Amino acid sequence: MEQNPFAPAFEALPQTLPVFPLSTALLLPGGQMPLNIFEPRYLQMVEDAMASNRMIGMVMPKPGQGDAEKPELEKTGCCGKIIEFAESPDGRYLITLSGVYRYNIAEELQSDKQYRVVKPDWTAYEKDHTRNNCLDINREELKQLLKDYFKIHGMDCDWAKVDTAGDEKLITCLSMVCPFDPQEKQALLEAQCCKTRKELFLKMLEFAVKTDHACSHKH
Repeated sequence: MEQNPFAPAFEALPQTLPVFPLSTALLLPGGQMPLNIFEPRYLQMVEDAMASNRMIGMVMPKPGQGDAEKPELEKTGCCGKIIEFAESPDGRYLITLSGVYRYNIAEELQSDKQYRVVKPDWTAYEKDHTRNNCLDINREELKQLLKDYFKIHGMDCDWAKVDTAGDEKLITCLSMVCPFDPQEKQALLEAQCCKTRKELFLKMLEFAVKTDHACSHKH
């Protein structure tokens, strides 16, 4: 996967990080995530990030908390750098985050901000910015699984991009766009390396397709 020349060096990663808890959103290193920001506290977060290092930590709330005002957070998230920023006439910010490094939450910090701030522990993820292309994906097998999976979910796909993307870029993008449940997304985020993530992703696809076929046969 191509390196982002503007990504921060590992040694220069920040000691504090604003976090944006979002249960449906998986950001991975090397991936890009568009976000539509409208809540006052997150408008403030984006303004503060734009005025400093442009870094925001995406993290998923732990499951089963509904719309809790301050949900308990998963231990591991992914930090993104704002690479696109636009203002909308109705008072929203439209941003795109580029995933740089994962982090573990060492502790949540007291803050006078409306949004939450954590002390990130980056140590386990120094290799997140090393790009590999060694996954040996069987493209035909993957494409057949994807066709079945996308059909179940009524999704379209740019097959030319599937054919031309590098292995790691492909697994990163597909992991982010496929509508897995939050616990599955968290498992993909926490996968130790891109090879483990690829194997987990393929198992999830196979399971979803088999389950759908089994249900179809019952009806």
